[in-house]
Amino acid sequence: MRTLFKIGLVAAAVALAGCQDNAADTKAEDVKLNTEDQKIAYAIGASFAGNLASSLDQLNELEISVDRDLVLQGIKAGLAGNNQLTEEEMGQLLQAFDTKIAEAAQAKEAAETAAVKAEGEAFLAENAKKEGVKVTESGLQYKVITEGEGAKPAATDTVEVHYRGTLIDGTEFDSSYKRGESISFPLNGVIKGWTEGLQLMNVGSKYELYIPSELAYGERGAGQSIPGNAALVFEVELLGIPSQEKREMGIEEQ
Repeated sequence: MRTLFKIGLVAAAVALAGCQDNAADTKAEDVKLNTEDQKIAYAIGASFAGNLASSLDQLNELEISVDRDLVLQGIKAGLAGNNQLTEEEMGQLLQAFDTKIAEAAQAKEAAETAAVKAEGEAFLAENAKKEGVKVTESGLQYKVITEGEGAKPAATDTVEVHYRGTLIDGTEFDSSYKRGESISFPLNGVIKGWTEGLQLMNVGSKYELYIPSELAYGERGAGQSIPGNAALVFEVELLGIPSQEKREMGIEEQ
C-alpha cells in the first residue's frame, strides 16, 4: 500500500463526514432543488462527498482518527475568515499529518506482506511433502502432469505456452486458456521461477509450478492481483520452442 491520499483530500473527506453527522436529521425531501443553480450546487457537494468517501474509509483502515467536530469548526472559521491558526502553522501541521499517514500506510503494508510471505512459506513446506512434487535447489517446486517427448528450451530460447496462474488459495489472476490464445516470450525475460521451470520441460509437457515469492515478483508484487511476497502456482503447457524451430530452418531471430 502506498500513501493513499493527499492531506487536502483527507481533511476534506473528514470534514464532509463531520458535516454529514451534524446534518443527519435533515431529510432528503427537505432540500429544495427547484432551480438549475440549486441542483448544480447540490450535485457538486454530493459528487465531492462520494469521491472522497473511499479516502475516509482508508483513513479508518490505518487506525488514524480525527476529531470531526473540530474539523467542522475549522471549516466554519475558514469560511468566516477568522482562523485561529496561521497559514504557516496549518501548512506545517498538515504536512506532518501527511507524513503520519504515509508511515501508517508503510507499516500496514509491511505487516500485510510479512503475513503473505509466512503463508506462502507454510504452503510450500506442506506442498513439498505431497506425492509427485519435486523441489529444486533454488526452492522451485514442480509436479509433472504430462511428460512430453519434444526438445527442452534453453534460457535464451523463445517458448510458446498455455498457462493458468493462481495464488496459493486458488484465486486465478491470469489464464491464456480463458483468452483462447497461447503466448510466446523469451524465457530469460520472465520471472525466475518460469525461466528455471520451463527448462525442465520437454515440448508437449504439462507441469504444475509452485513458485516461492523470491522466484516470482518478490516484495513488489504485480498489479492489483498479486500482493508482495506472494508464492504462486502455475499450470504450464509447453507447446513449442519457436526460436529452435527457426534455427533449424536457418532463420535468424531479430
